[in-house]
Amino acid sequence: MSKKITIADLIEQKEQIKKRKAKTMTLYVESLDGHITVQEPDKSIAIEALTMAHDDTRSDMADPYLVYHCVIEPNLKDASLQQAYGCAEPIDIVTMLFRQGEIAAIGGHALHLAGYQVGVRKVDTELKN
Repeated sequence: MSKKITIADLIEQKEQIKKRKAKTMTLYVESLDGHITVQEPDKSIAIEALTMAHDDTRSDMADPYLVYHCVIEPNLKDASLQQAYGCAEPIDIVTMLFRQGEIAAIGGHALHLAGYQVGVRKVDTELKN
């Protein structure tokens, strides 16, 4: 059973919270038959991707944008990789390497690491007479 968080708890955890490092996750990508490492997006990347997802004119770029910024191994921002694949724009590497469903899944895992759609849930309380 979880406990109620108090001001004292938050003060006690201050240093740990301030020193929190970005979470990472290793994912297996079937089409590449190998592993990649994703890191939780920082706030600005997450907000931009979520904004793109709700904009009809840019919604198809939300997941590739997120994947481009969150895959840290291999480094998708490597100029030689992008040049080898003939990318017109740096972000094009994402759609060249991964299947569409994989892009969505990778982006979803990255958001999951940042606490989107997880980590917070309603606590059921019963009214007692």
